[in-house]
Amino acid sequence: MKKDNYYKLLGIAFVVAIVATGIFYGLLAPKLNSTTPGKMVVVAAKSLKPGTVLQSSDVKLMTWPQPDLPNGVFESVDQVAGKAVFDWIDEGEPVFASRLATEQSAGGSGVPSGMRAVSVHVTDSSGVIALLRAGQRVDVQVVTGRGENHDTTVRTALEGLQVISVSAAEQGSQGATLPVVTVLANPAQADVLAAADSGARVRLTLRNPLDPESGSRAALTLGAVMRASENPSKKSAK
Repeated sequence: MKKDNYYKLLGIAFVVAIVATGIFYGLLAPKLNSTTPGKMVVVAAKSLKPGTVLQSSDVKLMTWPQPDLPNGVFESVDQVAGKAVFDWIDEGEPVFASRLATEQSAGGSGVPSGMRAVSVHVTDSSGVIALLRAGQRVDVQVVTGRGENHDTTVRTALEGLQVISVSAAEQGSQGATLPVVTVLANPAQADVLAAADSGARVRLTLRNPLDPESGSRAALTLGAVMRASENPSKKSAK
């Protein structure tokens, strides 16, 4: 009799264990599955040096170990094929958009094909510098003291250049410590900026981004400004 009770208790315990296991699995399995990483990212199949034009064999897909993907990764090999490597990418490292150069942007520098990023030392524009942000548009004024009779001369040399960044002050080619602004320019404009930065004072004027107007203006001397300011008084005296 005791033996029969023992087997009954053993059977009941076995059934209870099965039921408990089923309940445990039913409650926790969905949560476990929901946190299981299933997203794929493109990684380098080998070490990639700058200048490499990516082929399908250069990259591979790898399961990302976290539920959220980092910004700038790719989820398909087709998304990176044909793009050029802008910075070193180690084997197994995710391929980020900031490491690739396209026709629109040279990696993270934001320099489209055919354009140049040029840095200039800016003088007498501290108020404008405080307002500058990446993406804003500026006109570039060049100020020299080598005009007629060594008169101060100013001319708006370039208009509507896009600001890429504003950096801390550093010593320029003329010895002064000035803030540095990097702008986007075409090759011809880049030459103008280089000449102005090395041999003159560069000022910036901030323009409305919705203002596309531009036009050639003659150089203006300080003497001309002073003579113009004297004319109204002379006329009133007459």
